[in-house]
Amino acid sequence: MKNVKIKSFVGITLMSTLVLAACGSNDAGSKTGKDSNTTQELNLIETAEIPTMDSVLNTDTVGSTVMNNVLEGLYRLNLKNEPELAMASEDPTISEDGLTYTFKIKEDANWSNGEPVTANDFVFAWRRLVDPESASQYSYMMSGVIENAEEISAGDMAPEELGVQAIDEKTLEVQLAAEVPYFKDLLSLSMFLPQNEAYVTEKGSQYASNSDNLLYNGPFVLTDWDGTGLSWSYKKNDTYWDASTVELEQINVDVVKETSTAINLYDAGSVDTIKLSGEYVQTKEGDPDLKSEPTSSVFYFKYNQERDGKPTPLANENIRKAISMAFDKEAYAKTVLQNGSLPANGLVPAGLAKNPETDQDFREENGDLLSYDIKAAQEYMKKGLAELGEDSLKLELLSDDSENAKKSSEYMQGQLMQNLPGLEISIRSVPFNVRIDVNQRQDYDIQMAGWGADYADPINFLELFESTNSNNKASIAIPEYDALIESIGSTHINDPEQRWADMIEAEKILLDQAAIGPIYQRYNAILEKPYVKNIGTHLVGPGYSYKWASVENH
Repeated sequence: MKNVKIKSFVGITLMSTLVLAACGSNDAGSKTGKDSNTTQELNLIETAEIPTMDSVLNTDTVGSTVMNNVLEGLYRLNLKNEPELAMASEDPTISEDGLTYTFKIKEDANWSNGEPVTANDFVFAWRRLVDPESASQYSYMMSGVIENAEEISAGDMAPEELGVQAIDEKTLEVQLAAEVPYFKDLLSLSMFLPQNEAYVTEKGSQYASNSDNLLYNGPFVLTDWDGTGLSWSYKKNDTYWDASTVELEQINVDVVKETSTAINLYDAGSVDTIKLSGEYVQTKEGDPDLKSEPTSSVFYFKYNQERDGKPTPLANENIRKAISMAFDKEAYAKTVLQNGSLPANGLVPAGLAKNPETDQDFREENGDLLSYDIKAAQEYMKKGLAELGEDSLKLELLSDDSENAKKSSEYMQGQLMQNLPGLEISIRSVPFNVRIDVNQRQDYDIQMAGWGADYADPINFLELFESTNSNNKASIAIPEYDALIESIGSTHINDPEQRWADMIEAEKILLDQAAIGPIYQRYNAILEKPYVKNIGTHLVGPGYSYKWASVENH
């Protein structure tokens, strides 16, 4: 993200006027921001355009958030981040072997053109997702989950052979490839949304090209989006099955890419909530409107244990432990990130999942597994150097070339060299796409990597470091860890308590060997007007839900 200097208020006044004019043009006579006492209307900003409104092709958070508010799948995440019934009228019946799910679609669920939402709408959309001709980047989310999805995506079977069928207009049957304990958690994600086959077919290449070439079955309808522009609006969908719950009549959105611009718009009362980053958080310290929102993203040092076909010094467990424990995570979060992010001493983030028996959070139950400890780090470094037969060690830290990434790398360089005598760290800053290539070729020593959850289950993080996972390009191979990952997905798939225990143990093994070095769990710093109520924020999938949001009199 760019760091830009705050513009003068005179300079921003023109921008504010333009944004207000754009917002006001959506609904003649409506009021905006703090000037409104009664109108149920919000003014928001996004940091990027909508890339696509075709749920089969969506890959980003902006598109996912928009779709979440104008479309609806079998379930949607509520304000507690729990999946609740949406297009499904009741929880599914599940066969004795756990492989066949039968859903009933709500009788009063309709598209915005008045047509009913049917089981075939799900069949059609899901087949499109796995069809190689669609080239959907998220087709993998069905692979190994729904019967034949993997084979279809590989081009070995026809889309019509996907394990999903419409028994009748309102009955959907889904055949799983294997038991999936978190299957219900997937069903609120954008790639599992329905599409009206007749409408999509009729529109052809024009489908989802702008807000007039879409159908909606969610709390809002999208308006004033031309397919590429920097603004759009949501209006309440009166045909929505649960329209009585929706209080907001309209939401106006403008794309503002510079934080300094967003701050000035917020201070002028032109927008109701914004996201802050880095140095800008300091300018609002003590502001009662400032709050932190958790995300599921955890960042960590990724250690390359093999380079050019030979073991690197990072193949030494003691060297990895030394580096993992030698930097002050608390100070890093407060002085570099400055956005409310918290130190991470494990891989699985707080707030993601709870023990099925005790309801205890995974992170709380497993505790701190790899914490900042200079004395222990220095002891591990001495042992590691002795085992390598070296007095000193030179390593390279791979970094993105953004300003924030450079600040992070310089902080870590200083901490590691100061706290680990004999260690020299150089920084290699490259563009993001270059870093991805370098990672694939394993042409690095250490890099700061991260992962955000696709769904609310610890296995989504733990499976990353199974030895054959495509993400695992660091030559990590821990046999007992691999065995646990296998049992989580097979032997103990029907035993929630044992499966949970396996995941707890797997994370302990991973961190006990310092296969990675956890750094922080990302939080977002948010400015939000006190009259804004009940915007749903989500750890997985779509960023926000506006179904329950409202504006208090002010």
